[in-house]
Amino acid sequence: MKIFVRLVLVFVLLLVVAAGGLGYYAYDMTRPAGGGKFELEVKPGTTLPAVADQLQAKKIVKSADALRAVMRFRGTATGLKEGLYDLNGRMDAFEVADSLARPGRPRIMLVTIPEGKRLKDLPEIFAKAKLGDASTLLATLKDASLSEYAKGNLEGFLFPATYPFRPEATNEEMVRALVQRMAEEFTPEHVEAAKKLGLDVYGWVTVASMVQAEAANDEEMPAIAGVFLNRLDDRMALGSDPTVAYGLGKDLPELDRFAGDFQKDTPYNTYTRPGLPQGPINNPGQAALLSVLNARRLVNGERALYFLHGLKGEFRVNSNYAAHNRDIARYR
Repeated sequence: MKIFVRLVLVFVLLLVVAAGGLGYYAYDMTRPAGGGKFELEVKPGTTLPAVADQLQAKKIVKSADALRAVMRFRGTATGLKEGLYDLNGRMDAFEVADSLARPGRPRIMLVTIPEGKRLKDLPEIFAKAKLGDASTLLATLKDASLSEYAKGNLEGFLFPATYPFRPEATNEEMVRALVQRMAEEFTPEHVEAAKKLGLDVYGWVTVASMVQAEAANDEEMPAIAGVFLNRLDDRMALGSDPTVAYGLGKDLPELDRFAGDFQKDTPYNTYTRPGLPQGPINNPGQAALLSVLNARRLVNGERALYFLHGLKGEFRVNSNYAAHNRDIARYR
């Protein structure tokens, strides 16, 4: 055995002597390339040659061939794993190979859907997150068949939250995630509580969307929900400005009273039509949904029927029109 080892060492030495400068060149090709920080994304099906060429172009390694040789020698050339890898040009080829041999960070893109956004607002939000196919996403968002509760489109049934998606996620996968998360709110207990208010799930979400649009913060929501529920019971017009804006395809600041916007009848105009609007006017969050089920329906011991926001942020709730008018005069 000792004789065999010695023969191998002699052979290696002869190769080194014969190679001369070539040996030094090979060593130099494994040294740091001097590039900056780089986040490598390895997608499903990405090959080592493609990765090695990219890292050479970014000056993370000096030689793509050297990196491939190191990984082949170590037996990791065929085990490239999907993920994100933080690399930099101060690493030598062996350190880069070590990094690529380990699992990368998950390839996750985050998208945040704020409370109260309308269906029409979502394609732009996904586009900014670099997710989905913007040209067809709106059609998927309108596919009411993805929810057992929606009607006509998915307005109101796309839960506002932050979602992690893989970059390859399809429009349907992403929309289903929002719909399924909203469905988690429809527990048997919640559905039963809504039923006691005379609301099915669609009606509950519709009221919640109005509360979401009207409230300046979560604390106001139970009182606003109480006003709407009391008005529904009394068959009073709900008189909600955001519903008018939605029916006209406008954002709330665009409403023009002098142009007759409030008199223009649509299925969403809660001034010209009694009862709830045709459907939800945005996608309400959990606070708005729960506020309907836990509405604060009394003010000073009497049923609340009016609310207003003052010019300086005041929030006033009243049980009669005379008191409401006094607050209008005082705070507006």
